[in-house]
Amino acid sequence: MAKEASFDIVSKTDLQEVANAIHQVQKELETRFDFKGSKSDISLHDEEIVVVSDDEYKLASVIDILQTKLIKRGVSLKSLDYGVIEPAAKGTVRQNIRIKQGLEQELAKKIIKVIKDSKLKVQATLQGDQVRVTGKSRDDLQLVIQSLKEQDFPVDLQFVNYR
Repeated sequence: MAKEASFDIVSKTDLQEVANAIHQVQKELETRFDFKGSKSDISLHDEEIVVVSDDEYKLASVIDILQTKLIKRGVSLKSLDYGVIEPAAKGTVRQNIRIKQGLEQELAKKIIKVIKDSKLKVQATLQGDQVRVTGKSRDDLQLVIQSLKEQDFPVDLQFVNYR
């Protein structure tokens, strides 16, 4: 009897890479001519990025720089949840960007449904903010990973603890 194989489906964002990207954006804002005299700023508080700038146009430029830096560092833009742009102090505008961590219940249920609909001989169970997939055949597990990669989920999925 073959031992069961398994892996976990998670959605984790590397906060150290996010912090590094934000640091690079701060440096770029200091040196770029189009931001001289601007009140543009970006900071990270726990799992939230706060962007402040003179107006919505400059705010969009800061976010564009941020997205470029995140992509270069391998951080998926799907892990960002943009809040509304709101007025801030001294005539500036602010936008909070939440960094998604873990799978939300609704999404985890959708993932489990996709796995069940695949008719492969595997079990998918919800465990906190991740999904564990077990099966006797490693080939079936590989097919599950493949089919999930082909789906367009609103978050970046990682497949970990493959045993």
